[in-house]
Amino acid sequence: MSSFRKFLIRRLLTFIPTIFGVVFITYLIAYAIPADPVRAWAGGEKAKPEVIEKIKQYYYFDRPWYEQFYYFLVRLFEGNLISPRTGNNVFSDIASRFSVTLQLALFSIFFSVVIGVPLGLVAAYKRDTKIDTAVRIFALIGVSMPAFLLAYLLILVFFVQFRSITLAGVPTSKAVVTGIPLIDALITGDFESLAQIVGRYWLPGFVLGFTGAGIIARFVRNSTVEALGADFVEYLQAKGVPTGWVRRHVFKNSLVPIITIIGLEFGASLSGAPITETIFGLPGLGYYTVQSIYYLDFPAIIATTFVFAIIYVVTNFVVDVLYAFVDPRVRY
Repeated sequence: MSSFRKFLIRRLLTFIPTIFGVVFITYLIAYAIPADPVRAWAGGEKAKPEVIEKIKQYYYFDRPWYEQFYYFLVRLFEGNLISPRTGNNVFSDIASRFSVTLQLALFSIFFSVVIGVPLGLVAAYKRDTKIDTAVRIFALIGVSMPAFLLAYLLILVFFVQFRSITLAGVPTSKAVVTGIPLIDALITGDFESLAQIVGRYWLPGFVLGFTGAGIIARFVRNSTVEALGADFVEYLQAKGVPTGWVRRHVFKNSLVPIITIIGLEFGASLSGAPITETIFGLPGLGYYTVQSIYYLDFPAIIATTFVFAIIYVVTNFVVDVLYAFVDPRVRY
């Protein structure tokens, strides 16, 4: 068996304890909350005792915590967790909201890459100059700027002052192909719907991608500076290779850490940006998670955490696989 195939098997095997550990820790935190979720699910202070008792029996709250966790796990992996808040299967609720979060993540990573990569390259080639300093200050602001502050500032400008965006509704495409309106509009050439989708998502995507742009710019700069100091650069320059070709080789050799950070940023965006989705009224996974926490909806909290964990481990797995294609020196 090749070393690469062994690596894939090892990574796939690590998925199980990672996901289990995340779900277990989330359950313990939810269990430790000093509140009575059963009474809240049954209707609050006016809840009828018989209703409370039925809910306890259904969710096994009349059993020890480890038995409760066991039955939660069984229903989780059977795909049969029911939200006491909505009365729906939590995976159905998650599936209906996933396209919103995916579209937001696509806009977010677009802004992160389009802004962060060029700035990082410019800073690397102009290092120790005023341009480099300006890019590093931008990266620091991007990392430090609270998402809610930037969101409200941009809403004040683009919604209140210029009325150039909308904060209501979720645009869809006229034809359904993949179930993701942005992609469906592109595939079918539905430019009217595409314009509505872009108008709804570009600002929250920019807010979510602003932090990522700062992080990516910093990583691109550092990785490119390191590649510029390698021996092969001096060798290529001594041979008289054109500057454009030298920079092409430098960029390719600095791609591994860049791909890592872009993959992690995309995974973070796909995990549902609760603050951004809540502020902009986007009914995605982040907003769903916030509402679940607010209403002590333990099944929904555990299910969304489970989905987020899968997204992260799959994203990391894909990034690791891409290493071998980007840099042949990588061996597993």
